[in-house]
Amino acid sequence: MTSAQPSLGQSILDRADLLAQHSDMEGGLTCAFLTPAHAQAQAQLVRWMEEAGMSVRIDAIGNVIGRYAADPAEADPKVLMTGSHFDTVRNGGRYDGRLGILLPIAVVGALRDAGIRLPYHFEVIAFAEEEGLRFKTSFLASSVLAGRFDPALLDRVDADGITMGAALAAAGFPGSGSIDALRAAAVDPATLAGFVEVHIEQGPVLLHRGLPLGIVTQIAGSSRFQVRVEGLASHAGTTPMDMRRDAATGAAEMILLVEERCGQVPTLVGTVGQLQVPDGSSNVIPAACTFSMDIRAGEDGIREAAIADIVAGIEKIAARRALQVSVERVTPVNNAPCARWLMDQFAAVLKKRGLETFELPSGAGHDAMMMQRITDVAMLFVRCGNGGISHNPLETITEDDARQAAEVFVDFLRHFRPKGG
Repeated sequence: MTSAQPSLGQSILDRADLLAQHSDMEGGLTCAFLTPAHAQAQAQLVRWMEEAGMSVRIDAIGNVIGRYAADPAEADPKVLMTGSHFDTVRNGGRYDGRLGILLPIAVVGALRDAGIRLPYHFEVIAFAEEEGLRFKTSFLASSVLAGRFDPALLDRVDADGITMGAALAAAGFPGSGSIDALRAAAVDPATLAGFVEVHIEQGPVLLHRGLPLGIVTQIAGSSRFQVRVEGLASHAGTTPMDMRRDAATGAAEMILLVEERCGQVPTLVGTVGQLQVPDGSSNVIPAACTFSMDIRAGEDGIREAAIADIVAGIEKIAARRALQVSVERVTPVNNAPCARWLMDQFAAVLKKRGLETFELPSGAGHDAMMMQRITDVAMLFVRCGNGGISHNPLETITEDDARQAAEVFVDFLRHFRPKGG
């Protein structure tokens, strides 16, 4: 077999549509960690992996791991991993993360149908959580596989006051969410040949260049924060403007600081995607305001310098306005370079198929960032339509691009050479 079947492209899109039916919300796609919709999506992925000819297990954090076993003639085969996440942002798109699961499942089914076994174990990982929607922490599932799970996260609570530990215990995964089980789920790096991830670009670069596929050079580091500003609730009509301790106006000035500082360097970006006035009322000066911060850059030093300036600036604003402020930092993820030897193998396949070998960095975070801590990684980007929009219901790819990505991935797997091999 030299290429995947043309029907693979449409089958991938069809399965993305079916998976999107499992949602926490009506009329859109939201799939948060360990919700009923999440459990339904997990069960569907198990069925599809088994139908494709893989043995399947679910680990202590809820990752679905499908293995397409190596050719029995191979002695002591290594494991090549692929995969992405199946949780989503609120009202998100149906291809972010999920393409990197559904495409390799389809490819494995095609290999099985053709009677082809690979000289290594091939594992498809459906990571249970990457977006951080429910417990405000990202790369949770891949951190478990990478042996980087922080046990303190088990005490983190969601909007309903449920701890992560309680949610995991209720889900019934192996070990019932115990720290020992989560640690035992870590992968031994010595068994791995590498990790490759297929993902939609989540941006407009490939679309504007007229290219279906691109090879990722590096993944920008990211730091996330939860900020809480506290002032004093008082009457909106009777409190003079110069006597107010308004948490919301203080937060507004802080948010503008994020925009101003992150606009100073071309590779630096800062986003406040969540903003709330808890228990707010139209006729009461806000006593509290909370907001998120997401700060990213291609170079860790640039990101850290910006964070230091922003946090110092936030504290100065709070002091000047007689406010209290706390800045809680979620575990940062450093810049992750992709391995040149893996990139070159993707490039060889693209060149053989008459496609341009275009390379680009990723400004978005991916599970490959966490896996890069234990093995070499590479990523293949697939073009987005609709101007490159992502984390949005308008997110889309074409059947032809999905087909070409699947064909390239088949070629990559069939001709994969381990490092030094």
